Amino acid sequence: MVYGLLLLNILFLVAGQIVWKMGLAQQDGLQLHNLLSVLFSPLILLGIAFYGIATVLWLFVLSRLPLSIAYPLQSLAYVFGLLAALYLFGEVIPVNRWLGAGIIILGVMVITLK
Repeated sequence: MVYGLLLLNILFLVAGQIVWKMGLAQQDGLQLHNLLSVLFSPLILLGIAFYGIATVLWLFVLSRLPLSIAYPLQSLAYVFGLLAALYLFGEVIPVNRWLGAGIIILGVMVITLK
């Protein structure tokens, strides 16, 4: 159950980053002249809401898992973010980033060994 909550936490964190990226693209980035427009745009507000949900989930996770397990496992967000960049935004992912994602996955596997 707690690992499911951790996975949900990670997914909400990544979803927040995705909608922020989309919101910034709609506004042509963040500039001084459009600061308020960006901050109050629907996608940016949705990302803030996703981060709020992720924070509540994280509190549940921290109350049930040691920080030395939970925090390193949360690094899977980087791997999911990389996949989102590839599939949702068409970013070209160089080999060194794939290698880094593989190292993260190996690290998560080592941490979860009993």
